[in-house]
Amino acid sequence: MVETIEWTDDGVVMIDQTRLPFKEEFVTCGSYQEVATAIRDMIIRGAPAIGVAAAMGVALGVQHTGESELDTEFEKICKTLAATRPTAVNLFWAIDRMKRTFAEAAQGGCSVEELKARLESEARTIHDEDVESCKAMGAHGATMVPDNARILTHCNAGALATAGYGTALGVIRAAAEQGKRIAVLADETRPFLQGARLTAWELVKDGIDTTVITDNMAGTMMKGGNIDLVVVGADRIAANGDVANKVGTYTVAVLAKEHGIPFYVAAPLSTIDLATADGSGIPIEERPDREVTHVGPSRLTPEGARIRNPAFDVTPAKYVTAIITERGIARPPYTESLAQLVAARPNAEVPVPNAE
Repeated sequence: MVETIEWTDDGVVMIDQTRLPFKEEFVTCGSYQEVATAIRDMIIRGAPAIGVAAAMGVALGVQHTGESELDTEFEKICKTLAATRPTAVNLFWAIDRMKRTFAEAAQGGCSVEELKARLESEARTIHDEDVESCKAMGAHGATMVPDNARILTHCNAGALATAGYGTALGVIRAAAEQGKRIAVLADETRPFLQGARLTAWELVKDGIDTTVITDNMAGTMMKGGNIDLVVVGADRIAANGDVANKVGTYTVAVLAKEHGIPFYVAAPLSTIDLATADGSGIPIEERPDREVTHVGPSRLTPEGARIRNPAFDVTPAKYVTAIITERGIARPPYTESLAQLVAARPNAEVPVPNAE
């Protein structure tokens, strides 16, 4: 799999997802401001990957900060990165984790160099934990995938959206690795085309049977008996199980419910926001008009037409069959099951299923 993001001596290196699938180019961010720009401009995207990028951005920013201005600059770094994108809670989770590391190191009397090393180590750990989390999530989720399944997914929740392996695509990958014969229908996911550009690119590289469909084909595909289950990722999950994901997910969930098709969400525990009671409290990012009005250099809409471009929507918990995490599978009522998973010790009573 492609290396989505990596810490190097030269800076934070990430694949430029705006160039895919036509060019595989990597961007090196030499400052935390460049990391913030990469997140905002969707050079890197996907909730878990954004969290990793933010953690690395914090560590990178501190590397270039002197002792006399460390406290003030640290707060500025965190605020800059937190202001990039509002919906994905992993961003704030990762920054808070870096803040705790900073506070613990400072209170422990660490030198400036030791503190910088601690922050770098924590960012690397967040990266590595994300990969392992996705693999555990995939193993749990693969138990929900029957042989010969035809799976619909929306947006990109693959290796590109994480530090590696993927959430929704991690479930698909794990099922394929177990020898299950599967086929994927990837919604193109207007307007940024993450499904057509990114999901299809990943799955084709993996040799998994992939068909791209336009977003408005999902209903007719379900009606025709061409879809057995839906698996999507998430950018934030409220305490009651309401799920914020790429805009269009809500439509897919309603269609799946109408056609009696299971609708699964795969996301790490860092995506679960128990402090937000339900989906009404999730901020929805509005992105630039140009993403709707243009594809590449070509304009699609007439001058003068008003544009709306919410990047996400919220799927009510009643449409979600189950939520797959690295610690196990949550089922309704989600207010209870999600809280239990978050509170559990890592891997407590939820061992990763044996792939054999």
